[in-house]
Amino acid sequence: MLYPKRTKFRKYQKGRFKGCKADGTQLCFGKYGMKSCEAGRISYQAIEAARRAISREFRRNGQIWVRVFADIPITSKPTEVRMGKGKGNSTGWIARVVEGQILFEMDMVSLSDAQQAATLAAHKLCLSTKFVQWF
Repeated sequence: MLYPKRTKFRKYQKGRFKGCKADGTQLCFGKYGMKSCEAGRISYQAIEAARRAISREFRRNGQIWVRVFADIPITSKPTEVRMGKGKGNSTGWIARVVEGQILFEMDMVSLSDAQQAATLAAHKLCLSTKFVQWF
């Protein structure tokens, strides 16, 4: 699972998404990629599930680059706990994704295999994505 060894703060505020990102919107490593069509949050389990789906589709051939990293902790309070008494404990990790950000890159596979793998991975993510190709 992908999460940081340590962070500057134990708990973060939720935050809001504004605008588009300038960096991380172009393919850098592979010929094919998955780009987000909307802003949102992706959990570390969803990132890992999508990576495994792509890896299985390629049958461990080809190369995959994960361009997002879940580095923000998510907290939640236990069920049936009264209001107040501070923020809950950390329960997982998320990555903030903005519109147009590249999520995964793929190389050394055919176009049809890359498109099929991107479709399988898109079903694992809670954001709408599109397949992009380097020209």
